[in-house]
Amino acid sequence: MRGASSLPTGGAAVRPRTGAPPVAINFDDFYAAHFRGVAAQIYVSFGDMAEAQDIAQEAFVRALARWERICQFDDPVSWVRRVAWNLAIGRWRRVRTALNFLKRAREQHVPEPNPDHLVLRAAMAKLPDSQRRAIVLYYLADMSVADVAHELGVPEGTVKSWLSRGREALARELKDEADGMGVRHA
Repeated sequence: MRGASSLPTGGAAVRPRTGAPPVAINFDDFYAAHFRGVAAQIYVSFGDMAEAQDIAQEAFVRALARWERICQFDDPVSWVRRVAWNLAIGRWRRVRTALNFLKRAREQHVPEPNPDHLVLRAAMAKLPDSQRRAIVLYYLADMSVADVAHELGVPEGTVKSWLSRGREALARELKDEADGMGVRHA
């Protein structure tokens, strides 16, 4: 006679059959007979039928993996119910933790873009790609003309030309935008 075997998830012990010779229980029959009851137990406790069915399914999958041992218990369904209950509690704790985190998470307000930034961005978008890339690398990435030339795979003279033409185009575009807004030039 084997001793009491406790659940892998804790809780009350489930004991193997004593006295009579072991009776082989077919897992398919066992599953068909008890799945709805286990799922209903979880559903009544937690209120979500789809989640209850998933949890019951997982408990039965774990039982199947250990079926040779579990089918020898006096009440194998109590093992499945206990595993399902522990799974449900674990999922509930994870959801509760996530909700608590979301409650503590601060909402970050991003300021609206500066109107000047929008104008500059619109003007940059009108530049040819080569000029725009040269201006971004030179002025925003603080790269030298030589580094920009190496990055773009062109001679330094080409980069200087793109920068010059790009600055002129931006100046015209920004002047036109300022004139359209009624800004007076000194």
